[in-house]
Amino acid sequence: MISRRDPSQVEGLSRFFKTGPGQYGEGDKFLGIKVPVTREVVKTCWKTIGFTELEECIASEYHEIRLAALLTLVAIFEHARKDPPLQKQCVDFYLSNTEYINNWDLVDLSCYNLLGTWLLDKDRMLLYELAKGGKTIWEQRIGIVSTMAFVRHGQLDDTFALADILLHHPHDLIHKAVGWLLREAGKRDKGALVSFLDSRYKTMPRTMLRYAIEKFPEPERKRYLER
Repeated sequence: MISRRDPSQVEGLSRFFKTGPGQYGEGDKFLGIKVPVTREVVKTCWKTIGFTELEECIASEYHEIRLAALLTLVAIFEHARKDPPLQKQCVDFYLSNTEYINNWDLVDLSCYNLLGTWLLDKDRMLLYELAKGGKTIWEQRIGIVSTMAFVRHGQLDDTFALADILLHHPHDLIHKAVGWLLREAGKRDKGALVSFLDSRYKTMPRTMLRYAIEKFPEPERKRYLER
């Protein structure tokens, strides 16, 4: 993985993921490896990686190494459909290491393929606990973004319920995540999204609303935005 580093990409990635003082990714370090390259590496080696190696990689100071650990974990999980104990081990590992899942891409590229999928046929209270009481915005983002797995199976109730919990969250990254999931839920059932919005759009954060109504016809978008 280290051999694929590209120093020319480091500055741009550091800016993109907001690593400056006071920014949400403050202090994170990059090797300059783009996501397609990371995926390529993971595809060639996930079968040979165990949890000992994952423990080392997930705690890396380098963003791309942490991402590679998460993508490897997802690959192990997805290929263990006939091995529920191994899948649970993946989920337990994930939840034990949320302190290292500390940027939006690390959340979004892992949580619903792993945690959301695992919870499809199980109690989902964990996601409510993360949304309400997550120690970081990243845990709270895991709570809402994990519901993408449910949305893809036409199960929308948890997305709307968690969106309600996070409706007035102070952070822009949560506004974007909630708006994104509302938009995806609306693709499945526009009427349900309209019903949700009609009693909330006047007080929703503007960014959240814009994301949620992005696919609406322009006249409809204007009606919501001209509050």
